[in-house]
Amino acid sequence: MELGDILSAIQDILEIEIFSVQGDPVTVGSLIVFFFFFIGFLILGSVIRRLLQGRILKRFDIDPGIQFTLARITQYLIVVIGVLISFQFLEINLTSLAVIFGLLSVGIGFGLQNITANFISGLIIMFERPITVGDRVEVGDLEGDVIEISIRSTKIKSMNNTFIIVPNTQFVENNVVNFSHGDPTFRLHIHVGVSYASDLDKVLKALNEVAEEHPKVMKNPEHQVHLREFGDSAWEMELRVWVPDVKERYILRNELNQAIVRKFAAYDIEIPFPQRDVHLRSNTN
Repeated sequence: MELGDILSAIQDILEIEIFSVQGDPVTVGSLIVFFFFFIGFLILGSVIRRLLQGRILKRFDIDPGIQFTLARITQYLIVVIGVLISFQFLEINLTSLAVIFGLLSVGIGFGLQNITANFISGLIIMFERPITVGDRVEVGDLEGDVIEISIRSTKIKSMNNTFIIVPNTQFVENNVVNFSHGDPTFRLHIHVGVSYASDLDKVLKALNEVAEEHPKVMKNPEHQVHLREFGDSAWEMELRVWVPDVKERYILRNELNQAIVRKFAAYDIEIPFPQRDVHLRSNTN
């Protein structure tokens, strides 16, 4: 078979009509060009997003969460423009596009509600910014840092270095605790029991010194020491301190607890353990 015959056969294949929309024929060739440009714009959007987020936006004094949002929105705009341009190669007019999107809406109504809801929730998260990349959040029993907000879901890195994919609707429909939203400072509560035989003024002095001597305890707002209640075998004391970064609260709690043990030992203050008195009564006849 000669080269001309091969090219003619390929042309005949490319001109085969697969289907038509409102009288606009869709051929094999136009469909191939459509997918070529569509995939090309998807790749272009991803590349530009990484370029914006990794290099360009970092040169400006912009919050990392805003950088992520701007990069994502730019990617989505490029993809939308790419879809519209790609449809032009199918030679489908706007009326035909309306018919196609109408058919898609029927499909969404039957089986894609969750995907659509997550997509819209993702847009709400990006524009309203109740959470942003880098925030420490708590969703249900899960606590971790937001590392990525995508079109369908949000990726969270847990405290144990595991990654959890959470649908975007969880952040819109349910209660979400955002420890870092607007202000990363956090008030830490340290509870400790003290023997009833202790000198209360000495206990107050010891706890105050623990807060004053720790370099990461904030001076403003000031720390507080409270005698919360009278327990069965101890005074229930509480030290309230403000820390500058909520993400460090577990480390600081550990350090403050150790400092309290050492300070109480230096001041000869007893931390009692729970005690129960058992009375035995003999029944003699």
